[in-house]
Order: sequence, then C-alpha cells, then structure tokens
Amino acid sequence: MDPYIKVPPEHYGGIERVIADLAEGLHARGHEVTLWAAPGSKTSGRLEPFGREGEWTRWSNIRNTALLTARFWRDRNRFDVIHNFGRLAYLTSVLRWDLPKVQSYQRVINPNNMRLVERLGARRLHFTAVSKAQRDTGSPGGGDWSVIYNCVPMSVYRFNADVDPTTAPLAFLGRLEPIKGVHNAIAVAKAANRRLVIAGNRVETGSAAGYFASQIQPHLDGEQIRYVGPVNDTQKNELLGNSAAFLMPIEWEEPFGIVMAEALACGTPVLGFRRGSVPEVIRDAVTGFLSQTPDEMAAQIPRLPELDRHECRREAERRFSDAAIVDEYERLYRMLLAKEE
Repeated sequence: MDPYIKVPPEHYGGIERVIADLAEGLHARGHEVTLWAAPGSKTSGRLEPFGREGEWTRWSNIRNTALLTARFWRDRNRFDVIHNFGRLAYLTSVLRWDLPKVQSYQRVINPNNMRLVERLGARRLHFTAVSKAQRDTGSPGGGDWSVIYNCVPMSVYRFNADVDPTTAPLAFLGRLEPIKGVHNAIAVAKAANRRLVIAGNRVETGSAAGYFASQIQPHLDGEQIRYVGPVNDTQKNELLGNSAAFLMPIEWEEPFGIVMAEALACGTPVLGFRRGSVPEVIRDAVTGFLSQTPDEMAAQIPRLPELDRHECRREAERRFSDAAIVDEYERLYRMLLAKEE
C-alpha cells in the first residue's frame, strides 16, 4: 500500500482499513502474508515498512517504486501472488513475471493505465474494482476484471436495534470536502428539522481548504448541527450506532464509500444520492433510501420507521463483512494460481 497512511489508520483511511482486515483474515486462515506499508503499520503477518508516512511528492513516489522494485527482486522466489493496492507503477518491474499479480483500485480509474501495461507486456495481471460503477471507469482500457466490495470487521461494529428513528440524530462521517456533500447533509437536517452530528477530518490544503469555514462552520450551533471532529473506532461506533440514519449526499462518483458498510454493520440505514456505487450498496427501501436532491432526501426521513435495522446488519454481514471479502479474494487468488498463462 502507498505509505501515506499507516495500516490500519488511527482515524481517516478507508483503503488502509480494508488492507488491514484482508491481511489479518488471510493470516488467520494460515496463509503466509507480507505487508508492505507505511512505517508504524501493524499486522500479524510479516511487516516490511517503506517510505515515509504523510509524504506524497513526485520524488517520494519514484523513491518508493525503486525501493519496492529492489524488494521484489530480493524476494522473487518467495511469493505465490503479489497484490497491490497502491500505485500501478509499483508493479512496473514485475509486469512480465510469470506470477499472478492483482491490482486493486479504490478510486476512479484511468483506462489509459490498462492500455499502457498491455503495451509493456504485462502477464498474469488481474484488476479488481470495489464496485461495478468503479470498474466501468477502467474496463474500457481492457484487461481482466473482478468486482470485490470493500469490507468492515463485524466484530468491531456493535449492532444497535434500540434506536428511535423519529428522534435520534442523523449522522455524517467522512472527509470534510465539497464532493462528500457535508453542505447537503446540513441542508437535509434543516429541511427535516432533525439533529445532525458531523464527524471527520477537515481539509487544510488545496482547493477545499476554505470549505469548512465557509460552508460548515456558520451552521454549527452545538444543538441542531454539531461537529465532533475526527473519530476513532470506539467513537465511530457510538456515532453510527446511535443515529437514525447515515447521510451520503455525495457530489461525485464515489467508488465505494466504506462508511456506508460501517453504518449498516451498526444497523443504521443509509440515505444516499444515486451516484457512483451508492445504488449498489443501498437496497432502496430495505437498507436505506436513494434520492437525487437534498429536498428529496429530507422527505424520506419520516419513512425511516419503515426500515428494519436487523436487515441492515444482516446485509452488512452477507455482503460487506471481513469474512465475506476475504473469501472473495481467496477465491480470486486460487483461480489465478490455477490459470496458466
């Protein structure tokens, strides 16, 4: 994994959480797992730290690629599969190897990358996406694809059936930037006259640096609209588990949105816009409601008593649990190993 955030992360870091869960699940099943990740990462398998946490420059990317190249060659006879969640460039030196390689994407995909590695003579390289919506951004470039959703560890998230959907607050959790739609969540809460608790990391750099001050802070009154800052796993359980619904009013084609699965694991239904992977994660009128606008989402809130929190938890266990996703990747590894070039 790119060494920008350690595995698992302390706060924000959806991809890093999935990698941690996958590594632990594979290790528990008796596989020999080596994790290449940022310094400070933890795993029950073998850890090979590299790079510098929080560093993301052109030079650091070149340096990290060179370092991984050296380690691949050092251990070239050790592994059955190389699974990369980081930059595709990390696999440059091993593309032609007769060894199964998996490139997993968690963000919007550039199909030109698929065309490039084909021209470079890539062998036994398989791509995975975390949703059909995300796969469709990369598959025009060619290559073999599978869709494997992200996971959440069921043991970490407590199911809470004892929530009054008519009085409990709404929740928003995520990075606080325009594409995540925090301003839409605030509009929904005000239109529905419901309390909203906002949690997540503020963006301090780039084009979204002023977003919190201009679009969120003016609405914070400590009563109807509250901001509680970044949250750890314990605090996340409290926030999601005690909420009437989790709001996902995004303004971009979200590849997955792992917090939706986290909410469902707590039994909390999700209200989301019909964009990206949201229609794949939410079963409309079963585990949440789909909408197009803040007004439409606000109009759905009185319907929350129609939803069964037990079914939300069952859906999380069936489709998004760590055990289910480790099953999926394990099947993929075995298929690739059995498939000759």
